[in-house]
Amino acid sequence: MTETKTNTVNHPKVALVTGANKGIGYEIAAGLGALGWTVGVGARDEERREAAVEKLRAAGADVFGVPLDVTDDASVSEAARLVEERTGRLDALVNNAGITGGGPQEPTLVDVDRVRVAVETNVIGVIRVTNALLPLLRRSPSPRIVNVSSSVGSLTLQTTPGAETGPISAAYSPSKTFLNAVTVQYAKELADTNILINAVCPGFTATDLNGFRGTRTPQQGATSAIQLATVEDDGPTGRFFSDEGEIPW
Repeated sequence: MTETKTNTVNHPKVALVTGANKGIGYEIAAGLGALGWTVGVGARDEERREAAVEKLRAAGADVFGVPLDVTDDASVSEAARLVEERTGRLDALVNNAGITGGGPQEPTLVDVDRVRVAVETNVIGVIRVTNALLPLLRRSPSPRIVNVSSSVGSLTLQTTPGAETGPISAAYSPSKTFLNAVTVQYAKELADTNILINAVCPGFTATDLNGFRGTRTPQQGATSAIQLATVEDDGPTGRFFSDEGEIPW
């Protein structure tokens, strides 16, 4: 994957990153901002969102806050309206917001509401946001959609003896499998357009999602998403990547 060269003088590119007030989402916003992009910092928590915007601006990034709860139709519609009013188009959408669903998650013990909540955020939320922003993405000459997934959603890896697949999970891991499947279906539907959509695994990154037990920094975890958001027009679509290369479904 190769990054595009952004014209930061005449027409800076525009991105919206969901869950961008902290962790990997924040670093994706920071990375795109450092490339000269204008970035919408999507987050539902007002205090954290504004703190992130202030910090990014202090580092020289052109960013703006976007109140956004991916589980709420009205919030998503308003976010799309705000982005249109602010920039008139969107060049990249990074669907980063996600939750684990809490525990326990062993299939025989899991509360079905945990599964429902994980799917609502990690899958339905992505569909809701993507469909709301598609009209703005279609105005871009090189639109990109990046869905932040996880290798624990790979059925191939989950059924490979000895593969690192994380803890047994009936909510989080299957929700990422579901997200991967949805990504493929979007790629099929959009195959005749210039929209490239891919899934990405940030790796085992230290964030509050895993109690900061990860072995990678959020900045490292953001690398692949930034690459896919800025990939050239002949780049991949409907595929699944990490820093190490393509991941099997």
